[in-house]
Amino acid sequence: MNPIPILDKEQQLRIVEAIVKAEDCTSGEIRVHVEPKCKTDPVSRAIKVFNRLEMYDTAARNGVVIYLAYQSRACAIVGDVAINEVIPAGFWDGILADMKAAFSSGLYTEGIIAAVEAVGKALSQYFPYQSDDVNEQPDEISFGGDEDEED
Repeated sequence: MNPIPILDKEQQLRIVEAIVKAEDCTSGEIRVHVEPKCKTDPVSRAIKVFNRLEMYDTAARNGVVIYLAYQSRACAIVGDVAINEVIPAGFWDGILADMKAAFSSGLYTEGIIAAVEAVGKALSQYFPYQSDDVNEQPDEISFGGDEDEED
């Protein structure tokens, strides 16, 4: 795990534990991606990150990326095609609003964990945990920097 100014190793571990716990209730896959800056629309950047992380590579096409660019104060949540077929427009807006409120108070870890928990709960409604579920994506946080902003 890469050290970044807003998350120490213990905080990163807490986020990974939240991902593991959230995925215990759903067949969906959740990734958190953190980087300093977002030079474009955060949803567009989150989609690029989603593709770079190959989050589409799940059997049920039910992966989600929670994206945060902390210096730019930008965040987004994007899901794969199977999720987008079943959720209503604006589905992630409440989770994003809560996450942004936590971030504005400097509570990055708490905001990310709450978002992971909310995404897991939402996914469990549409993609409940299956007894034969396999963890198809890594649970660790992925990190980016200015050098991969243009990918």
